Amino acid sequence: MSIIGSHNSALVALSILIAIAASYTALDLAGRMTRTRSAGLVWLGAAAVVLGGGIWSMHFIAMLALDVGMDVSYGAELTLVSLLLAVFATALALFGASRPGVGFEGILLSGIFMGLGIVGMHYTGMAAMRMPGSMSYDMIHVGMAIVLAIAASTVAIWLAFRNHSVLQRAIAALALGFGIAGMHYVAMLGVTFTGHADAHDVAETAHAAMSGGIGAASLVAVVTAATFAIFIALLLAAAYDRRVALLADREAGAWRESEERYRNLYRHTPLPLHSLGPDGSIAQVSDRWLSLLGYPREEVVGRPLTDFMTEDSARRRNEEHWPRLLETGELREAEYKLVAKDGRLLDCVLSAVAERDADGNLTNTLCGLIDVTERRATEDALRQAQKLEAVGQLTGGIAHDFNNLLAVVLGNLELAAKRAPDDARLRTLLGNAMQAAQRGAALTQRMLAFARRQDLKPEAVDVPELVLGMAEMMRRSIGPAVRIETRFPLGLPLARVDANQLELALLNLAVNARDAMPDGGVITIAAREETVSAPAGEDVVEPGRLKPGHYFCLSIADTGSGMDAETLARAAEPFFTTKGVGKGTGLGLAMVHGLAAQSDGRLVLSSTPGKGTTATIYLPVADAARPASSAEIEDESGVPDGEDGAQRVLVVDDDPLVLSATGAMLEDLGCVVTEAISAREALDLLESGEVFDVVLTDQAMPGMTGVQMAAVIEQRWPELPVVLGTGYAELPADARAGLPRLGKPFSREALKRAIVAATRKVPSNVVPLSRRG
Repeated sequence: MSIIGSHNSALVALSILIAIAASYTALDLAGRMTRTRSAGLVWLGAAAVVLGGGIWSMHFIAMLALDVGMDVSYGAELTLVSLLLAVFATALALFGASRPGVGFEGILLSGIFMGLGIVGMHYTGMAAMRMPGSMSYDMIHVGMAIVLAIAASTVAIWLAFRNHSVLQRAIAALALGFGIAGMHYVAMLGVTFTGHADAHDVAETAHAAMSGGIGAASLVAVVTAATFAIFIALLLAAAYDRRVALLADREAGAWRESEERYRNLYRHTPLPLHSLGPDGSIAQVSDRWLSLLGYPREEVVGRPLTDFMTEDSARRRNEEHWPRLLETGELREAEYKLVAKDGRLLDCVLSAVAERDADGNLTNTLCGLIDVTERRATEDALRQAQKLEAVGQLTGGIAHDFNNLLAVVLGNLELAAKRAPDDARLRTLLGNAMQAAQRGAALTQRMLAFARRQDLKPEAVDVPELVLGMAEMMRRSIGPAVRIETRFPLGLPLARVDANQLELALLNLAVNARDAMPDGGVITIAAREETVSAPAGEDVVEPGRLKPGHYFCLSIADTGSGMDAETLARAAEPFFTTKGVGKGTGLGLAMVHGLAAQSDGRLVLSSTPGKGTTATIYLPVADAARPASSAEIEDESGVPDGEDGAQRVLVVDDDPLVLSATGAMLEDLGCVVTEAISAREALDLLESGEVFDVVLTDQAMPGMTGVQMAAVIEQRWPELPVVLGTGYAELPADARAGLPRLGKPFSREALKRAIVAATRKVPSNVVPLSRRG
């Protein structure tokens, strides 16, 4: 007799609720396995017990809901096996799907294994039934149950390892619970119960079924205990979830607050700081760092620090400094050139400290920058000034010695020309020799100008008028391919400078500009006023800087090829030239530099390759026009006699050639000459009672200088005039005011004027020099 069972609706609902509750709890516990790897196996086991036990409880509650019209009991062994089968299959499937790198295929295989285990649990539980009848199964429904079990298991495993909210977890638990319950009831639709017709047989079968089996009451107790265990696990999981979530929120909030406070402190620090990740990329950067280089934050964070360095600095960073930092844990004052957003190069000093975790792995690097660009520029300017000063001293010494040689050459050439026979060829040769010697004298003047030792006669000069006056000469010098333009505003003040030397400087600059424009161009000569103020907080003016004051600025700009930075840095060095061999001495700009410096001004050069060069001469503004004037001395064939006959001149020089040449020129002028090789010898002659009308002495002599000897003569023979012959413009600090001087090399006419001025006590174009500070 076939029996179609009926179900108790309350128990059916309870079975579905158990499936949903078990699914929710298992999903929550499995999710914890992904968040806490250290206790992952514990959470996985708990999830397997809850899900497997929940499916088992759902199955037997659903079986209790079925009424087949017969007394039913369950075999204890098979009932226990069905529980273990559900838990084992669920645990093994979850463990297999939790391994790192498992893809869709792994999840599908785990779902198939878990689904087959659940179906096996179901039919093992059915086999545990003992009743006075038999069961038969419809294989179509069996197949449908297997498909539903595998599908529900696969979805359960896939959801178990996803992060989801409580609402998402609840929806997933509903779908999963209904899927598991649906598998059971689909399987039950394919079961047919058949009872025995014989009453005696029925009684015997019922008695056999009830003996040694688990009755309905006992099964209800077991299932109820399992169900309560599931609900208790659910409540504990929910409570734990709330507790963990609360603590996590608090910890996350505190971390976010601490991180935000650290980020704000880091960003707003007045120092240019940055931190690097383990790979050397920038993780944090301060606002001062960004303002220093001019980049926005989004263009910096995440990029390697070497992206902001020059190629050479990046190479040293990668090959030398980064390995040292990794090895020693710190880096002190490494020098780099950083590239700003606008292309500027910044000289920076970087120090860094590496931080490591407990295992010794690099976590981050804390770094600080110091911008030393201005300090480097100041140091470079000071080194350049010191180098030029040293070269200037050497140049001045060479020029002084060369002046002595030229004095001998020019003096002897003049005497030779005067006594030479009337031979045109000989006079031409002597004239050429004298021109060459004069060119040498001009060269030494340029060297002395650079060394700031030339003889200057500063006066108030109307610079625009001076430029216009020499315009024709400049045009002849530079040729027709170059056009000269002048831009002089009205009301310009007078400049205090030696007019002759300024003309020479302008001519030198114009020729340089012409040479920079082989295809022609424009030279613009302009002027302006400028007031230089003292830097705040500085009482001493650094070398190379202008003193505070009012300046006349004369600029000469060309449209030529320009100079690169390296050439521009060396342009004013003596003997440095970019012209071909024989086309330049390299002293033109050096002379202009020396003139400006000796005039208490400065030469400033600026140039851009392909756009031209501008040379600006800063000259102090004159208080008032003070043109130099001198009394004209009639050109006589010789020096007028003194009171007792010919002028008696004592000539003092430690160089025998200069001494002989000077004596010869004086004798040619009609003087009686006495020579002394040193200041000591000259004083001995004076002390012996010899009388002289004038003393002509060199300055640079060993033992006693010309200035020191002049001081002795002034004290003991105050009426005896002294003329100082020297190639230097500046006299020592102990030189008396008004001491007449004769610049070397000098001609016969200059020598005559100096002797006349000294013996007659009248002004001459040999202007007495006051001591310079």
